[in-house]
Amino acid sequence: MARTNLGFGLMRLPCTDPTEPKSIDLPSFTRMADRFLEEGYTYFDTAYPYHNGMSEVAFREAVVKRHARDSFTVTDKMPLWFVQKSDDYQRIFEEQLARCSVTFFDYYWLHALNAERYETTKRLGGFEFLKTLKRDGKARHIGFSFHDKAEVLDHILTEQPYLQYVQLQINYIDWDDSSVQAEECYRTARAHGKEIIVMEPIKGGCLATIPPKAEKILRTAHPSWSNVRWALSFVASLPGIHAVLSGMNSISQVEENTALCKDMPLMSENEIDAIKNATKIIHKAIVVPCTACGYCKAGCPRQIDIPLIFSLYNSQAQYSLTAGLKRSYSMNVKKGSEPSACIGCRQCEQVCPQHLPITTLLHDAAKVFQNL
Repeated sequence: MARTNLGFGLMRLPCTDPTEPKSIDLPSFTRMADRFLEEGYTYFDTAYPYHNGMSEVAFREAVVKRHARDSFTVTDKMPLWFVQKSDDYQRIFEEQLARCSVTFFDYYWLHALNAERYETTKRLGGFEFLKTLKRDGKARHIGFSFHDKAEVLDHILTEQPYLQYVQLQINYIDWDDSSVQAEECYRTARAHGKEIIVMEPIKGGCLATIPPKAEKILRTAHPSWSNVRWALSFVASLPGIHAVLSGMNSISQVEENTALCKDMPLMSENEIDAIKNATKIIHKAIVVPCTACGYCKAGCPRQIDIPLIFSLYNSQAQYSLTAGLKRSYSMNVKKGSEPSACIGCRQCEQVCPQHLPITTLLHDAAKVFQNL
């Protein structure tokens, strides 16, 4: 048995208006943050674009203003897609310090690095800026979050060996996925001696609710284990994991996850076999492997709630269109922002960490929902 370093991901906080990411329910989040700290956990993870810029502000109000600085650690990230010139690094960083009301970040990453952004970041001096932050004590640990192929990760770590941590998307259904390459990226980072922060261990909540046939396999192996426990156990069993992030949005999720991570055993071979068998079923049921990060929504000219559309689309594929799904579609999909409203600009595809063909998938979803 071992304690897992659970991190509180601040990308999916509770909102007073589910259709407005900025409307963070601060009283609810404050209770969640307090409970997280009460349970002995300290690692918070935010970023410049989360909740359209309000995640950092909410963190300031709920945590920084109410708790001693040495009682928590915080990660923030440089949004590389907003950097157009070298001066932007300092401007954005200063804005982040102000939003969070801190004088330094415990961890600071280059956000969502991939092959294209790596070359741009080198050209604009982003790595020199990162080293300066560490030298001046503005960032105690430096690294990057990553969404690309393992060969790209190997190239980056070979050229930038001083980077301390890598944040990777790892969960049991992405482990052998040819697009995400979770296992290959994990092994590449470990080969370079890097500790890893795990993001999306529950695949944006997808692994909390899985197809009945897959759940039956897991329940047979462990009747008392929840789907969330299976997902967290899988990543917690990997060597070299510094922290496992969970994007919690309710006090019950905080209580469940903190309790699970206090006493997390390594997975046995039989348990790993059960996960492999369940994964085969889950892969067949998921039409769109969207994690609902929301990056695609910010610049959509038609204000299409793409993660919502894909969630409904996946539910339709798994369970067929029920009255509840129809009602959810009519209540939450605004007129003029249906999937059919997509104009094919593909800005969403440029920022999608999963590299999804969003425009094509929206077209497919429109066909399914057009007769609702």
